[in-house]
Order: sequence, then C-alpha cells, then structure tokens
Amino acid sequence: MTLEGGMKCIKYLLFIFNFLFWISGIALIVVGIVVQTKLNGTLHITSVAASGAPIVIIIVGVVINFVAFFGCCGAWNENYCMITTFAVLLVLIFLVEIAAAIAGYVFKDKIRDAFEKSFNQTMERYNQTTSNDIDNWQEQFHCCGSADYHDWLLPLNNTVPDSCCKHVSKDCGKDVTAANIYTRGCVQLINDWLKNNIVIVAGVALGIALFQLLGIIFACVLMKGIKSGYEVM
Repeated sequence: MTLEGGMKCIKYLLFIFNFLFWISGIALIVVGIVVQTKLNGTLHITSVAASGAPIVIIIVGVVINFVAFFGCCGAWNENYCMITTFAVLLVLIFLVEIAAAIAGYVFKDKIRDAFEKSFNQTMERYNQTTSNDIDNWQEQFHCCGSADYHDWLLPLNNTVPDSCCKHVSKDCGKDVTAANIYTRGCVQLINDWLKNNIVIVAGVALGIALFQLLGIIFACVLMKGIKSGYEVM
C-alpha cells in the first residue's frame, strides 16, 4: 500500500508539474513576443545571432506547451506511452537549453559587434526632420552616438540630435556642451545593460532547467511504476 500511495502521489505531482510547466511555456511566448516587438520597434538588427534570440524563445515556449500536454494527459490517464514521450521530449528540451546557453556565451561578442554595426548603419541614415529609431535609444539610455557624442559632430555640422540632450527641446542639440548633452556612447551603455540583465536571465534559465530535471525524475518513477503493474489509482 505504501508503494501504491507513493505512485499515486508521484502521479499528481507530475500533473501539477506539467500545469506549471505549461504556464512557464506561456510566459516564454509572451517574453519572446515582447522582446521581438521591442527590437523591431527601436533598432533594426540584421544579424541572425541577435534577432533570432526572441524567435527561439517563442519556439521553445510553443514546444513546452506541446510537451506539457503529453505530460498532463499521460499522468492523468496513467498512459505509459505518453509519459515516455513526455520524458524523452523533456530531455531533448533540456539538452537544447544547455546548447543554447553555451552558444550564447561563445557568441556574446559577435552579438555585441552585430549590434554596434547596426547602430552605426542607423546613424548613417539619420534624418532629424523625421522620426528615427536611434532617438529612442539615446533618450532611453541617456547616451549620444555610438562610441561617444563626437560621432555626430562631423555628419551634423558640429551639432548632435536633440535626443542627446539631457532636457530635450527643439534645436537643443546645437549647444554641444557637457552640461547640456549626454557624452557617453550608446553601444557600451547598452552592452553594460545587457550584461547586468543577463544574470537575471541566467538565473531564471537555471531555475527552469532544475524544474525540468524534477519533471524528468517524476516521469521516470511513474513509468517504472506503471510498467511494473502497480496500481496508482
């Protein structure tokens, strides 16, 4: 009876796990959509390494929802085949996440270079008479230019965009003084911001990975119990 009670407990724990797993999949889809929308609405990044990240997040979220379906149905119906499918897919997702983490670390410098290249290309197309994506970055991160404010002086006849000003107003960029404009470049500031926030992302990813390991263990135990012919109801 103790073993049967244990299997019953594992069954419900696996069902609860998959419900939470499904919620995490929805959350990843939402995060991916928000990040992708923000990228497209601010700076056009042409590099696959940089622009593909939010798309990968969305795809992982969709796959997680698909896997959670197998886990919930398999646990509730005590279906050995569905639970086995769930466990295999969960292991594959776990391995993909590890590979993605390694790739992100290896290619982190390339992503920065791609961002810098895209930023410089956007600067070359800048027109103060029309709305420009780069203004959003300069106002949001309190920066000016790619490396620093000097990047604007030659193309804009010794002036900077109004978005470089500490207090934005029409033609304020003509007063190029440290008291009036931000002097630090955007690329380094945004790169520092990404580094600071990547710690949070890494922590969340580690938590999800440990959560998945727990699900794999639950699935394997329940599979063993069903295969051995024990009653779990």
